[in-house]
Amino acid sequence: MCEVKREALSLESAQRSVEKWTLRSQSVSVEIISLGAVITSIKTLDRSGHTADIVLGFDDLGSYLTNPRYFGAVVGRVANRIAKGQFVIEGKVYKLAINNGPNALHGGLKGFDKYVWTCEAVENGVRLSHSSAEGDEGYPGNLKVSVTYTLEENILTVQYSAQTDQTTPVNLTNHSYFNLAGQGTPDIYDHEVTISAEAYLPVDDTMIPTGEIRPVENSLFDLRKPVLLGPRLKELPGPGFDHNFCLWVPGQPKLERKCARVVHPGTGRVLEVSTTQPGVQFYTSNFLDGSLGGKGGTSYPKHSAFCLETQNWPDAVNQVMIKAKLQYFLVDSVNVCFQGILENQRQGETLYM
Repeated sequence: MCEVKREALSLESAQRSVEKWTLRSQSVSVEIISLGAVITSIKTLDRSGHTADIVLGFDDLGSYLTNPRYFGAVVGRVANRIAKGQFVIEGKVYKLAINNGPNALHGGLKGFDKYVWTCEAVENGVRLSHSSAEGDEGYPGNLKVSVTYTLEENILTVQYSAQTDQTTPVNLTNHSYFNLAGQGTPDIYDHEVTISAEAYLPVDDTMIPTGEIRPVENSLFDLRKPVLLGPRLKELPGPGFDHNFCLWVPGQPKLERKCARVVHPGTGRVLEVSTTQPGVQFYTSNFLDGSLGGKGGTSYPKHSAFCLETQNWPDAVNQVMIKAKLQYFLVDSVNVCFQGILENQRQGETLYM
């Protein structure tokens, strides 16, 4: 059973009031705000019984108005990058705002993370809804989206849905940054990561997939067995991981599958992720630089957190190879599920927090 609590927050610069919802089980508490449908806090115990907040964020509500690194937010209409900020549907060219080098990122200049969503209580959680009008950030069609957060014991489920009156790309995800040692810990080098993917998408120098679907075998991207992040990041060319790992391929049923597991041996905390989506973007906070003031007066330097963004493959609306592989890249509805399972390991026993 989950306790669900709602409270109103004061934010003078917002045109609407902002709500904070707290979901609390015996082992985990999660805080969500209606601004950006942001997860602002996930608190859980370590093996010694000490509680820590394991997601990055801000103490003050006003910082979430800008939130330049999308801490905890639901991003859309289209998460990740769209090459050159444009795509073609049914012979018509749609042009988007350019906000990440030469590309469009996470929905544009004012994506879903910048809006106050409408909230309603559901069993063991909260549903947040948002409407995006035709032409919003350049996208076609009127779109209604919702995200439902529910907490049962140690399982946080995030379920997305979308309905549109025109053909349009939709790709929703949550952009929480995790550090299982506790937010404010300076790096994630002592975390062990496993991602159950046989292939990944190489990218060009602007982080757009090249069109190749490359097997991970015999490469630094082979995370099918636990890998300690620190040494692997030193070996990896470039600033770190910011790549889509391919979770399933055509011919396989679209079922919920466990896709990732992250262990912090020092605290005994474990995060497991399962999803119905075909990809997960593994990102090691390469572009954090310590300039953002975080919770409790902390700062967040490079590699101080990781993201596991379950989603469709990046730039799928433009990729000929990906279009051939994935025939669902233009959607009339989306209904996907993410589960984060937090475990506490004590004396050889697995305790679900």
